[in-house]
Amino acid sequence: MELRRIKQILSSTADIDVVYNGTSVWIDGLNDDEQTATVHLRGPLEERSVVDIAELEEV
Repeated sequence: MELRRIKQILSSTADIDVVYNGTSVWIDGLNDDEQTATVHLRGPLEERSVVDIAELEEV
């Protein structure tokens, strides 16, 4: 996913579906290097992961 689009999603109030490795995730924030983002799975689990933004995909 492009950096510009992640910034748009983070500033949006809409529920935008994003997947990481086929699993739906919430983007919690863009990291300072602007190449990785912190995400967590949608649902009851709150485990957060740092992932490469190139591996995120908008559905």
